[in-house]
Amino acid sequence: MVTIIDVAKKANVSKSTVSQYLNKRYKYMSLETKARINEAIEELNYIPNHVGRSLRQKKTAMIGVIVANILHNFSTQFTRGIEDICNEHGIQVILCNADDNPIKERHYIEMLKARQVDGLFVFPTGDNHDLYEEMLKANFPLVFIDRFVDELDIDAVLIDNFKATSLAVEHFKSNVFKNMGILTTTLVNQVTTRIERIEGFKKALSHHNLPFHQEWINGVEILSMQRLLECMFSKQKKPEAILAGNDLTLTEILKFAKNKGYKIPQDFALIAIDHITYASHYDPTITTIVQPVDYLTQEAFKLMNRKMKCKSNENLKPKEIIRVPPELLVRQSSLNTKQSKESGEDGI
Repeated sequence: MVTIIDVAKKANVSKSTVSQYLNKRYKYMSLETKARINEAIEELNYIPNHVGRSLRQKKTAMIGVIVANILHNFSTQFTRGIEDICNEHGIQVILCNADDNPIKERHYIEMLKARQVDGLFVFPTGDNHDLYEEMLKANFPLVFIDRFVDELDIDAVLIDNFKATSLAVEHFKSNVFKNMGILTTTLVNQVTTRIERIEGFKKALSHHNLPFHQEWINGVEILSMQRLLECMFSKQKKPEAILAGNDLTLTEILKFAKNKGYKIPQDFALIAIDHITYASHYDPTITTIVQPVDYLTQEAFKLMNRKMKCKSNENLKPKEIIRVPPELLVRQSSLNTKQSKESGEDGI
């Protein structure tokens, strides 16, 4: 096996110089020296021993990402974004999907800790508080994404959910829709994002003095959504506009509309919270409230980097919850076609 000593002899430099080169510390290294070391590494086919280096530095240059559900577009977008940033800093990312299952989440946390990752980004499933507390006490770098846990002093980055729902209600109102509803995935585990979107929707209705229909404000399992939508639209009074709390909910609403012959926005207007890849080319094009993932991942990495550099909890700042402002992208699905026709006739 070729060692770092063999590379040093071949390049006619010291072992420490090769080590500095491998760790990309080139500040006092000439271009000629760098070229000789690189040539020696290629000729000898030297492969650095990352395990040994990790033991010496007490760092593995690996970070874990545990998403609650990889099926959500936001989960994949965040993972891609954070992987790009970590790659720029020489850090590898290990991705795990908890599948909205606290037991799987616990398993992955314990597995990644055993692999001595330098930190964890977690979309918490709503359980495992004891495990979070244990990591917090041990000063283990941990950042929550998309949600947080009230009673734990763990930093988190997420969209401003109250602003998101407010944007939706205001847009519906501007298009003269009064009877609105919101549908999202299950609230059983008290996931921050879903709870806040429901509460934000209610507050926005109240703020604008709009009708409140409790039966149109729901969070249910995906398998129950078709039945719930059928119930909502089987009554004489039907919702004029619906806010889909996430991308999976949007898929169910579009499926329901197609199966039942409802036309959007003629029969009901629709807005979805999330970055929907097909929103701009679906027919009709879909109005969305998007999360600026690039900004969110940058803020998340800043928090993680700060935690990884802190040697004790005493040096850490108080719990920080960063709320990223959302953006409304108006398309056809949320426009009042009846109002447009009436406005056109009045102008003739």
